[in-house]
Amino acid sequence: MTKLFWNVLKVSPVIVATFFAANSTLAAETKEQVTTVAQLSQEESNSLGQVTSVSQFSDVQPTDWAFQALQSLVERYGCIAGYPNGTYRGNRALTRYEFAAGLNACLDRVNELIATATADLVTKQDLATLQRLQEEFSAELATLRGRVDSLEARTSELEANQFSTTTKLVGEAIFNVSDAFGDERAGGGDLQSNTTFSNRVRLNLYSSFAGKDQLQVRLNAANIVSNSGVTGTNMTRLGFDGDTGNGVEIDKVNYAFNFNDALSIKVEATGAELYENVNVFNPDFRSSGSGALSRYGRFSPIYRQGSGGAGVTVTFNPNGALSLSGAYLAPRASNPNDGFGISDGDYAAFGQIAFQPSKAFNIGLTYAHTYDGGRDPDLTAAGNPNDINLTGSTGSAFATRPFGNGVATSANHYGVQATFQPSSALTVGGWVGYTTAKSEAGATRGSDADLFYWAATLGLKDFGREGNLLGLIFGQSPTVTSNDVAGREDPDTSYHAEALYKVKLTDNIAVTPGVLVIFNPEHNDANDTVYIGTLRTTFTF
Repeated sequence: MTKLFWNVLKVSPVIVATFFAANSTLAAETKEQVTTVAQLSQEESNSLGQVTSVSQFSDVQPTDWAFQALQSLVERYGCIAGYPNGTYRGNRALTRYEFAAGLNACLDRVNELIATATADLVTKQDLATLQRLQEEFSAELATLRGRVDSLEARTSELEANQFSTTTKLVGEAIFNVSDAFGDERAGGGDLQSNTTFSNRVRLNLYSSFAGKDQLQVRLNAANIVSNSGVTGTNMTRLGFDGDTGNGVEIDKVNYAFNFNDALSIKVEATGAELYENVNVFNPDFRSSGSGALSRYGRFSPIYRQGSGGAGVTVTFNPNGALSLSGAYLAPRASNPNDGFGISDGDYAAFGQIAFQPSKAFNIGLTYAHTYDGGRDPDLTAAGNPNDINLTGSTGSAFATRPFGNGVATSANHYGVQATFQPSSALTVGGWVGYTTAKSEAGATRGSDADLFYWAATLGLKDFGREGNLLGLIFGQSPTVTSNDVAGREDPDTSYHAEALYKVKLTDNIAVTPGVLVIFNPEHNDANDTVYIGTLRTTFTF
């Protein structure tokens, strides 16, 4: 009965805050259930109509015998401890439902005294008063108890059929229509493209075992084919492309936890990606489902180093104005063959200092050292050999592999990223990156090359209506500015221009039309401008 009463007690907006003064354990139990039961009472509140004052619907006045009788019982037995300010508000009128809830408080308190062999503290006169009050408010008590019974039944059903007590499912589905336009593809030949309609679906399973940890398992299926084959350049790639033939793959497994308040750790078994672990200083555009339409427009390419395999990321003082992040990623960590694995194969060692002196300004200084082993003929049959990719498939072909296909390359990457938010509706950001690369194999061993890139972003939130976003991105994707290897230096400058408008149809559906324009693709002014038109619809659930 005690548990039932406390559910009843919370139906009234006024009695929500009351609790047993003499029973702190029951009070704690009550506190956990307030929100759910209060929601059930909304139907009753609505039936009373719109009110502007408590007095409009209060029908038990302080002068009524019942009010005075209950107040006397409260004073004698401590049934109700009072409101948050410690007062009972004895001069305030109550609704009959509020009064019935208070009455049950005293009924349960008396039952408790009887159960604990202290019945001598209860007088016959008080028992008679309680009986009369029960009879007077029997209809209200029955109604409230019926609602609580219904709630408990529904709660039991939900508990019996819930997916998991530790795991939450979060999903995202993208429908995309896209096409490329231009006279010629980069490198020559006519640009012949068909309009495509494709999709990507991701299901994330988030599990927590201690409240401050999270295990993520992600299932992914997609058929969004990269458009680089049609346009002749990676500069036109979309930020959410990927093709599994719509076959379901487990592409991400990781476990994150807080070692203490000052140290967070994330261990990844597969699908490690720096940009999901650290601040990339591009809050409006970083998401593949709701951010920039292009691959380059999401964030600096420095955050794509070492992607795809295993790794560990450690962040010190994650919630402070000054935070430090370090990571080690091994893209081929699961391959036991010589030249692969955690320490003998490709890797990225990453460090970042993030400084936020105010809510409006945030800046990061980033460094990464990488080694890409390239394509070794002796390992081709061993399985899963990789090629060089210094830019995360965002820049020119020369920038991606400055010394040629399959030539082992080490590199030092430097980046500066910043965002400025003068108001909640405006975000200005950008990044600048510089890479020094060195050939580690073949006839070009010891050769050096330098890469450079930059971008500026502008985001206008709630543009047109709440939840919408107007975005503009302009920059220069990675280019080779100098190279000891003859013929592998980009001759000109290419520019990346992007405009998008995300329209929030509902809390779970957003439509984002946009256009991407690449001037002088592959950093060669002999190549015609390429246009990419895209309409992305994102469902979240």
